[in-house]
Amino acid sequence: MLPLLAILLCAIVQFGIAFSHYLALADAVRVGVRMAAVSRTASDPADVSRQAVVDAAHDLGGDGLDVTVSSSWEAGSQVTVTASYPYALNVFGVVLKSGHLTSSTIERVE
Repeated sequence: MLPLLAILLCAIVQFGIAFSHYLALADAVRVGVRMAAVSRTASDPADVSRQAVVDAAHDLGGDGLDVTVSSSWEAGSQVTVTASYPYALNVFGVVLKSGHLTSSTIERVE
């Protein structure tokens, strides 16, 4: 019974880590889209937004973080920031599930 409980506990911890990474990713995307919405007059607002996402996602380590920003950059138009980050649910060296956590947010350009 003890090995089964140890496996279950390890799986719960791995799920918690993946969920924490998703929350950090969603918060970083929110920061990035807000930065994009107010940076319309910057020389490269998409780059400013990408850097804001990377800076806000420092908990994720930055490796594997993929950020896309799309907008026409006209006042009143929409800006969309999408980011994805790889994850793997790993129990005692066995990968149960892997893929990419993805978060996307849309805001109006000011």
